[in-house]
Parts: sequence; structure tokens; C-alpha cells
Amino acid sequence: MPTQEINGHSMYYEIHGKPGAPRAVCMGGWGTFCHGRSTDAPRYLFENYEVLIYDYRGIRESTDDMDLTPSVELYARDVIALFEHLEWTNVHIIGLVGMGACIGQQIAVQRPDLARTLLMTGCWAYADPIMVDQLNTMVDVHEKMGWPEFQKLAASYSFNGDFYNANRERLLGVNGTWPDLNGRLEAQRRLVHACRTYDARDQLPHVQTPAIVVNAGRDPITTPRHTQLIADLMPNCESVDWPEATHVFAGKEMRKDLDALLANFLEAH
Repeated sequence: MPTQEINGHSMYYEIHGKPGAPRAVCMGGWGTFCHGRSTDAPRYLFENYEVLIYDYRGIRESTDDMDLTPSVELYARDVIALFEHLEWTNVHIIGLVGMGACIGQQIAVQRPDLARTLLMTGCWAYADPIMVDQLNTMVDVHEKMGWPEFQKLAASYSFNGDFYNANRERLLGVNGTWPDLNGRLEAQRRLVHACRTYDARDQLPHVQTPAIVVNAGRDPITTPRHTQLIADLMPNCESVDWPEATHVFAGKEMRKDLDALLANFLEAH
């Protein structure tokens, strides 16, 4: 798969799904859906759309310019420049489980012509003090106790308790969750800096992109307080309440629900 010089850095990306179908980009949290991990993303998306996935700056095959201050706006400019390189317009923006949804917001802010729709989970309009403390603590645990302890902390916060208990051995370890941060503490620091300094409250009221955001009732990090604010600020954003959902949508039934949500929303636009 190709690596391209994009916005001042070497950017790795992959394109999957149905060639010639409507186009979508799928972005997650502190990691990548590339390198054989596309099955972590919604199946419906890859079966029905031409889907772009990529490595964030400093993750896997994408380099970073350490002289630049990391920000969600910078990561959005990376995607915008990649769209321009690929000559993609009118793209469905899918942001799942964290900063990918915030990057999607900024694509819609900076280049509304590129954003056909915007679907968001596990996200925020700004990082309030409790979120900042949680994000900083995750970096501190990684630095002082090591990546395996960070992985346990992040996974135990992010997954449904029953799912975690039943799948603990699969979620933990080098082949488990957040593998892209293993050995990449500085990359995590930069991602966290972008997340905790993000504040789009003044911008979102001007975004006209059709959007939907999920309020996950059992998410202790990006709570319904964070996600509902996005819907309150964006004029064309609908919110959906999933009281039993956690930060990561895991398990067959939850993944089916996400596929159905995507199908209903994207096919309407």
C-alpha cells in the first residue's frame, strides 16, 4: 500500500471496499485500522463503500514533524491534503472511538465541500477538566508503569465489563488493544496533546454537514455530557442515545447496531 508526502510528512494509507462506490474515510482513536486491522472497523462500511484508512502522524508507517505543535486541526489538514492528492470530494466522514470524530469535525469546519456526512462516536467538542485529567493520566501510566499497564487501564475503561471479562486474554498483550502505541510513548504524548487542547465550541455552530453522534450511556471518558453538546452546537446534527454502550462498541450485537446505524444514516444522504 502507498506512502505519500502529504502536508509535510510521509503518510501511509490504504483503500479498501468497493471501487467506484461512494467514498468514505474511517478514523479511530490513538491507532490505525491499517495493516490487517480493517476488521476492527464496521463491516457494513467496507462492504458498501470505497473506504480510506490511514496511519496518524507518528503511528506505524506515517512519520511526524516533531517541530510542529500537534493539534486536531493539523491532523485534519493531513486528511484534507490526502483527499486532494486522491482527488476525492463529497466523502462520508466516519469518526469512531475518539479523536477520529474530532478530526472529522475539523474537516467539516475547514473544508465543508469535502464532507458529505459526519458520523461520530466517543468524541467531544472540547476537553473539559475531567477529560484532560483522564487523558494525562493515561500518558503518565504509560511513561511510569509501561505500555502493558496503560493497555489494561485503557481497555478496562473502554469496554463493557462482561465483554472485557470474557475476552481479557484477547484484549491484552502485544496483539491486543492499542498495539500501535507500544514503544511509541512520544507519539501518544502528541496525540493526547491534540486531544486535550481541542476546543471547537465556537466553530461547530457554523457546520452545516449532516451529522449524527452517539451518546454512549456507559462511556466514562466521552460521556453523553460530552457527545450531546456536539449535537446541541451543530445545527444539522442528530443525537442517538445508546444507554448500554461503552467507549468501544464491541461484541456481535453492538457491531450489528453500528452497522444498522451507518446504513440508515448514510443511505439517507
